[in-house]
Amino acid sequence: MRSRLEVAFAVAYRQMTVLFKNPSLFLPPMLFPLMNFVAFAGGLSRLRHVPGFEFKSGYTAFQFVFVLLQSAAFGGVFAGFGIARDFEYGFAKRLLVSAPQRAGIILGYGLGALVRWFTIATVLTVVALIAHMQVGGNGVDLFGLYLLAVIFNQVGLLWAAGVAMRIRTIQAGPLMQTPVFLALFLAPVYVPLDVLSGWIHGVARLNPLTFLIEAGRGFIDGNPTQVVAAFSIAFAMLILFAIWARTGLARAERAG
Repeated sequence: MRSRLEVAFAVAYRQMTVLFKNPSLFLPPMLFPLMNFVAFAGGLSRLRHVPGFEFKSGYTAFQFVFVLLQSAAFGGVFAGFGIARDFEYGFAKRLLVSAPQRAGIILGYGLGALVRWFTIATVLTVVALIAHMQVGGNGVDLFGLYLLAVIFNQVGLLWAAGVAMRIRTIQAGPLMQTPVFLALFLAPVYVPLDVLSGWIHGVARLNPLTFLIEAGRGFIDGNPTQVVAAFSIAFAMLILFAIWARTGLARAERAG
């Protein structure tokens, strides 16, 4: 009988093999954050002159944090597309029969999503540094930023996995990504929270993802803020969506 880790590594290896053999599956998740970074950090850079905008590391670093977290979340969501595809094409059913360690299946998809995102994050970071992004934080601060992104990547994967395992078709794609997209863009994307006004300020102030974005920007600026709240929310989401994914897998088992 395969152990949980053996199942996880087998699933992750298959995900990576399929991904890198099919550029059409790999390139969109890579290009999406890069285009956003260029559009936000370049085209909207004059927003740094808005009264009340105070971020000593500059607008490029300010937007880099948002795009990094966005790439992490959507790296997990795009991996969820692969899960739905596995169910639609019948591979997942064979996997359920051959792998009694169910938690290993979810862990394997999680590892696959993490490897996928590491590639994207590396390219995104290199591009940002080439664009002369200023980094005010030290090594500990940057570790906190990327650790937050890693957790967020797994949150995105677990959310998408729960949806994919319930609907079991690639047609579930919009349901996986739309809530994540809305949640991210109802946070302070272009300017700090204090500069927002009207209804968007009220919504952003209550949005849990605001804490993650604000903490990430504090890390890269060398002025950590909202750290405890951000990591508490991130771990809470991780636990909540782990339950969501596991119950989704149980539903898929019952459906045969």
